[in-house]
Amino acid sequence: MITSDQIRAARALLRWSGKDLAEKTGLGFSTLMRLEVLEGVPGAQAKTLEAIQKAFEEAGIEFIGTPEDGPGVRLRKN
Repeated sequence: MITSDQIRAARALLRWSGKDLAEKTGLGFSTLMRLEVLEGVPGAQAKTLEAIQKAFEEAGIEFIGTPEDGPGVRLRKN
């Protein structure tokens, strides 16, 4: 699972606005913004977090670490 910090970091790396992420995932803007302010792994349905992770991975983001040990993101080399 991905953490709220990873969601914010991935969005920043890609220079995506909240609206951009909403469009890429098909999720509501308010929902996404609410998930970003939580601590740790957001208490959302697994399919919601999977949609966010998939959108970021398709854009070149790689999730590293685990929620408990060094969670982070990096941009894959093309």
